[in-house]
Amino acid sequence: MFAIYLVVTLLTSAINGLAAVANFIGHEYPKSQADKLRVPRSWMRPLGALLAAGALGLLAGFAVPVLGTLAAAGLVLYFLGALCAHLRLQDYELGPWAVFFCLPTAALAVSLAYHGTW
Repeated sequence: MFAIYLVVTLLTSAINGLAAVANFIGHEYPKSQADKLRVPRSWMRPLGALLAAGALGLLAGFAVPVLGTLAAAGLVLYFLGALCAHLRLQDYELGPWAVFFCLPTAALAVSLAYHGTW
């Protein structure tokens, strides 16, 4: 079980960390998504900070398990907010969103199962 927990947590942390960096450096993909969803570009860095905090929190969960669980839950909430932004504009192209949502959802489930806090 630890191997699954390790792989899912590291993968989720890496993907969200890269997304945070993309927001911080002003990569074209997050900018185009922000424009498409009518999210002000001034929100790019704060949203990137939330992604970075989630990625680091997942890693901190190896030392303090409750931090990893809370970070995974926070990322799930973050991406539920992103879903609301998509649905608000009737944007149903949710493929990339689904990947980003499923990773922290899996990390949350594995964290809860591994640490026995159901």
